[in-house]
Amino acid sequence: MMLRDQRQDEVTRRRTFAIISHPDAGKTTLTEKFLLIGGAIRLAGSVKSRKSKKFATSDWMELEKQRGISVSTSVMNFDYERFACNLLDTPGHQDFSEDTYRTLSAADCAIMLLDGAKGVEPQTIKLFEVCKLRRIPIFTFINKMDRFARDTFDLLDEIEKVLGIRTFPMTWPIGSGEDFRGVIHRHKREVHFFEGRNITTETRARVFPIDGDRSELHQVIDPAAFEAALEGMDMVTLAGNEFDQTAFSQGELTPVFFGSAMTNFGVRAFLEEFLEMAPSPGVKTIADGTKVDPLSDNFSGFIFKIQANMDPKHRDRIAFMRVVSGTYETGKLVNHSRLNREIKLTQPLQFFARERTGTDQAFSGDIIGIYDSGIFAIGDSLVENARYRFDGIPSFAPENFASLTTNNSLKRKQLMKGLEQLCQEGTVQLFNEENRAASDPILGAVGELQFDVMLFRLQNEYNVDCTLNRLPYQIARWTDATDEQIAESRARTDSTLVRDIFGNRLFLFKNQFHLNYFVSELPKINLYSSDAQLLGARHEATVASEDAE
Repeated sequence: MMLRDQRQDEVTRRRTFAIISHPDAGKTTLTEKFLLIGGAIRLAGSVKSRKSKKFATSDWMELEKQRGISVSTSVMNFDYERFACNLLDTPGHQDFSEDTYRTLSAADCAIMLLDGAKGVEPQTIKLFEVCKLRRIPIFTFINKMDRFARDTFDLLDEIEKVLGIRTFPMTWPIGSGEDFRGVIHRHKREVHFFEGRNITTETRARVFPIDGDRSELHQVIDPAAFEAALEGMDMVTLAGNEFDQTAFSQGELTPVFFGSAMTNFGVRAFLEEFLEMAPSPGVKTIADGTKVDPLSDNFSGFIFKIQANMDPKHRDRIAFMRVVSGTYETGKLVNHSRLNREIKLTQPLQFFARERTGTDQAFSGDIIGIYDSGIFAIGDSLVENARYRFDGIPSFAPENFASLTTNNSLKRKQLMKGLEQLCQEGTVQLFNEENRAASDPILGAVGELQFDVMLFRLQNEYNVDCTLNRLPYQIARWTDATDEQIAESRARTDSTLVRDIFGNRLFLFKNQFHLNYFVSELPKINLYSSDAQLLGARHEATVASEDAE
């Protein structure tokens, strides 16, 4: 068994993080530049054959290649200097956010990527709120400074007002667009000079000290432009926020960096500071509130993603697990908490987008893949020498609904098998109307694109052609209503009652007006916007009952 000090060294050097952004802010480009800097790829933005080993793209699904968008979370492991990085590259498309929500449960911190011209955008706000609820540290990288960008003070002010988080600029830009000349590092007291476009290779920026002789600096940067940037930085030093480590650790203050991912400027400096400041894996909370120490001898982890048919040739199914504590070693026996049975973990995988390699060891913070015969579900906890459940990964209330029928009745069994697997992956949510077992399944999705992905995969992976029939619902709410309350709701409202794949009840409402009417008419019925809230309410009720006894 590995000694605790050895395990601590491994855990301390690990960084597990996600990148969140609005579509087209440059997330895939920033990801590839991290991999380029880490030596994981040789050319950024180039698609080479697998044999050349010169590239990695996080978009591996055929639909992603056709549309040029990310719709599924990718996991990439790479090393940089003393750090072992687990990068969770989340979907950036505005309609495919639920996979991102779940993935953030596996991250210890997040990088919020903003377009310098657009600032805070709608998808950024949604994803930021998830990070804020988890109180994880958030770093901000303001991208595309070599193009037109808004005033720096305006951008910082918008972050604070719209997102409700304080900002602390770690770097300060010198101009923008055609006048962009680099950034000033505040605590290092140096200028990193922007040489111009350098898209496919990675070089270090030329660095000039601020203090002392500036004659060499003034040869490459106009003195007036530099003094204007220095004045802005001095203003934020005098009137802006002070850096507060506690506020940063709790997600209440964000360090801000400026650069250009496409031109490779500012990315290495950002990565280096990010890795030094970002937290190593910490304690995780289980359902009863107990904390699990990452250095514990007992291995534990939870499933946050399931992906079928990553390799269509093998028709396999992979469960992605975040290691929480202990050390994974080949043949580890763990308790499957939901099924209450012991299983052996064999052939774990580490990932580089679609590429996979076997691994003999994994530590807290690592993301490993497990071959799944169908026994895993999102949120499952796997624990050595104990049985407990980590805080659940919520299913969020869908906003789009449809029923699904197959164009070939002989393939209904095939359809239901495909739907079951896709729902276990979280591609869509599957509901069945109570007391109507033979009815077509009702599907719910946070975004419209999830339906497109589902139809594409049903056809290409399960050979089932389907017709999607839109339903008039816009809102879903989980409930713990009693049978008596359910009967009353049916008599007094026109809401629809369904059950999810775990048997939990939900009401479906056509719009906000119908929801408001339901609440006013039936105030004693509890409604929840995620199944995690429902489970939390049940847990509190159980604790209260036990205390009363």
